[in-house]
Amino acid sequence: MSPTFPPSGGGHANWSPAPGHTRSEAYQADVQELLTRITPTPMSGHPSMDPETAKAEIAKRHREIMEILGLNLEDDSLSGTPDRVAKMYVDEIFRGLRNDEFPKITVVENKMRYDEMLIEVNITFNSTCEHHFLPIMGKAHVAYLCKGWVLGLSKFNRVVDFFAKRPQVQERATVQIHEALSQILRTDDVAVVVDALHCCVKTRGIGDEGTITRTSRLSGNFLSNPSLRTEFFSALPQPHTVHLI
Repeated sequence: MSPTFPPSGGGHANWSPAPGHTRSEAYQADVQELLTRITPTPMSGHPSMDPETAKAEIAKRHREIMEILGLNLEDDSLSGTPDRVAKMYVDEIFRGLRNDEFPKITVVENKMRYDEMLIEVNITFNSTCEHHFLPIMGKAHVAYLCKGWVLGLSKFNRVVDFFAKRPQVQERATVQIHEALSQILRTDDVAVVVDALHCCVKTRGIGDEGTITRTSRLSGNFLSNPSLRTEFFSALPQPHTVHLI
């Protein structure tokens, strides 16, 4: 039986066909609608600055922090640091705060009729702990049951990277990745596991270098079907074998 386009509703985002395709061949994620249905990152609600203004303001404030610490901003090794930090924040490690950075996602009809689990393991990501602004280095493992629609494999990596590129806690990142993939694929049969090393644990406080944190979010058949859940977790690397750095 040929796959059919899932009806709208059911907690999933609205979708429109990709340019040049009919509704039965492909659809493109409505990013703005999708992101309104994702567990939010805490935001002030104030209008966002344009990137160049944000860089200028961050550089100014980072210079003040460095001066408070007693650093010599005239030194040739330090003079460019405020601008480098500002560029890094806006264009790199926090670019996931901008909706326009969400990857373009086109989902295509499952013409090959593949109907088993698809799993990607060891998706590398780098994020930032929102409590101390120190790095979180991790691997995400994602899976879904293929039904009517399939997603290009690199898109899983891009979705993970988007939500990693913002101040985060691991629990929220896991939920956001799961919610996004569930909406994009229009199915509840999605599983996400995240393994991460937190530098706020490794380099400060307790200073434990060996701690790996694992979080998960499962839904649909991954939650209700014990054998499928076992198959999924059996395919994952054990946390102590995951190479995070």
